[in-house]
Order: sequence, then structure tokens, then C-alpha cells
Amino acid sequence: MTTSVSLLTPIGHGIFALDSGYIRDRFDAVHLIVEAGRGAIVDTGTRHSVPRILAAIAALGLEPGEIDWVVLTHVHLDHAGGAGTLMAALPSARLVVHPRGARHMIDPTRLWQATCDVYGAADAERMYGRIDPVPAARVVEASDGLEIRLAGRLLQSFDSPGHARHHVMVRDEASGWIFAGDTFGISYREFDVDGRAFAFPSSTPVQFEPEVLCSTIDRMLALEPEAILLTHYSAVRDVQRIGDTLKRLTRRYADIGLAHQSAGQARASNIQSDLTALLIAELRAHGVTLPERRLLDLLALDLPLNAEGIVSWLDARSRQ
Repeated sequence: MTTSVSLLTPIGHGIFALDSGYIRDRFDAVHLIVEAGRGAIVDTGTRHSVPRILAAIAALGLEPGEIDWVVLTHVHLDHAGGAGTLMAALPSARLVVHPRGARHMIDPTRLWQATCDVYGAADAERMYGRIDPVPAARVVEASDGLEIRLAGRLLQSFDSPGHARHHVMVRDEASGWIFAGDTFGISYREFDVDGRAFAFPSSTPVQFEPEVLCSTIDRMLALEPEAILLTHYSAVRDVQRIGDTLKRLTRRYADIGLAHQSAGQARASNIQSDLTALLIAELRAHGVTLPERRLLDLLALDLPLNAEGIVSWLDARSRQ
């Protein structure tokens, strides 16, 4: 995929955002951290993203052997699909991943089969490429509070469920910033108004848990970061305001789901319709003036996935 925007953007504190090339411009970010001639990568995009990452490493004046860590916030394939392929090109790197996700990186057979079951083999290959395994000896399980160091720079991971149970957030001590994956929502730069970001929760199936996600957001806010770095897309500031909005909208998602829990086969479509109305109204209140058709295009992937995630939550709730 070609892109019309800058691929590699410096954010500050030796942190860079790389457009992974997945879906569209500024949709999926890979973050690179450089410290004293050593590097770390947070999330990898898909297998198709790996050439971009290697080119970015070179553009930053580093050799592949100078990358010490590849950290995955979680193993959804827009975040982790390229991990095995990338690790094969980085001889010194170790992979940091939640204990629940580690086995899927060591043996991705079930993860890949599940992806093919959802999208079909041909579309899965086109979207993600195949998933290469990572040798178990190179995998570090990110227990809550795990500390790793990049040339002395402390990176600490914390368990962060709510979007997925195999999710971690990573706090960079040097900047105080947090790499949040999908637990601090989705914030497309097209929705920025006068420098203010808009974010909405990601309830992608199958482990969306509204109250747990709100607790994770509170945990992030308690660390008082000046910025939070999202995979979709990169740095947001004014994090207290955004966090409050995310918690409010997460609870609205739950209310929408509960309102349609008895709708049978119409549940997903009814939920998606209400989610669409909610997010369009929120975007207008934020001051976004893009035509509604453009808003729907930008939300085209999120709306059905978020609706399916709410259905998954309803089903899990009914089994409790």
C-alpha cells in the first residue's frame, strides 16, 4: 500500500510513530523508541508492515541487531500479525507479550485458523499475511508490573483488560507516556478539531468487558500521563477529558447492548444502528464538520466490529 502522508513522525522523547500501511493512511501505528543507540518497537502491524519497520529502523540510524525489544500490547493481528516475521529479522530482540497471548506467538496455528474462519483464507492472506512463529526462548511474558530496560530506560507493562484479556499497556518512564494499544480507544486524526482529539471505545470481539475497561482507563489516568499513544492513531493529549469521554461512551455501549439483548437475530444490526447514531452525534458535538458519508467511511470497519463485540459481551454475560 502506498501512502500520501509521512510514514515516520517524531513525537518527542525519542519516540516515533510509523504508519504501518494497514487499511488506510494514519489508521494503524507502530511506535519506535530510540535510546542511546538502541531501539524498541511497540506493536508491529501485520506481516505486510515489516518492510516499512525495517526501513524505519534504518532511517533512524539503527541496525537490526540494535533493536532489543518488540513489545505487543495484544495479539490482534493489526497489532501483532507481523511479530514473527519481524523477530526473524532482528537477531537481538526479545518479544514481550501478555501471558495469555504468548502461546499464540509461539504457535500461531490456532490464531491464524480463527482469522481464516472469520475472513476466509484468501482475504486473511491479503489483509494480514501469514503469521510466523516466534521461538519460545525469545518470548518474555509480560506479567503485571514487568520492568524491562532499553539502554537503561525503564519500560513497565501493566495488565489492561477490557478490550481483550491478553492486553497490556506500557509506561515509558522517560516521558511518562503510556502505550495503550486499544484500551484508550480509537482516535483518528481526521476527527481532530482545533487540536482537540476525539476518541471512542473499541469493543472488538470477543472479550469486551465494559466495567473492566472503565477500570483500566482509570488505572491509566491515575498514572497522570501527559500523552497516551494509541495504535489507532498515535499520540493524544488532554487525556483526562478523553478518558472521561471514553468511560461515558463505554457505558453507553453497554446500555445499547442491553436495550437490544432480546432482539434475536436483529441484535447486531440494531446495535450497529444505535452505535452509528451515537458516534455521529458525538462527532458533531465535538465540532467535526465532515460530511456524514465521509464519517461513515472512516468508521466503516469499527461500527460492525464494535457491534459484534457488544453481542459477544451480551452472550458472555448471559452465561454467567
